[in-house]
Amino acid sequence: MKKVSLSDVKKVNVTMEGAKNVFKQVPLSREDGAPVFSFRVFTVGPKGHTPYHKHDFEHLNFIIEGHGAMVSESGEETEIKKGDFAMVLPNEVHQYKNRSDSEPFVFICAVPKEYE
Repeated sequence: MKKVSLSDVKKVNVTMEGAKNVFKQVPLSREDGAPVFSFRVFTVGPKGHTPYHKHDFEHLNFIIEGHGAMVSESGEETEIKKGDFAMVLPNEVHQYKNRSDSEPFVFICAVPKEYE
């Protein structure tokens, strides 16, 4: 078993093209011996957003702070807030946006460990 405090995990700026004001932490991953999933935590700053992108694996998300929107391939925005779960299927175009002017939008993103 392993316990990790998120406050002890290094926060790294996401530099992927299309990202704005996004930081990533990886509290549990294959490096910790996780057999299936890696848990990443993304902090999207005020008016920030993740890249508009897709990939070959699913995301399982849980919003732990703030509120924002999930953007679909058609551009439709779905409100998402603290306490909500979300799933992005493989090859589904998506983006997360922080709609706040002052508060962070923070979510857990579980992915297969190979794609951390």
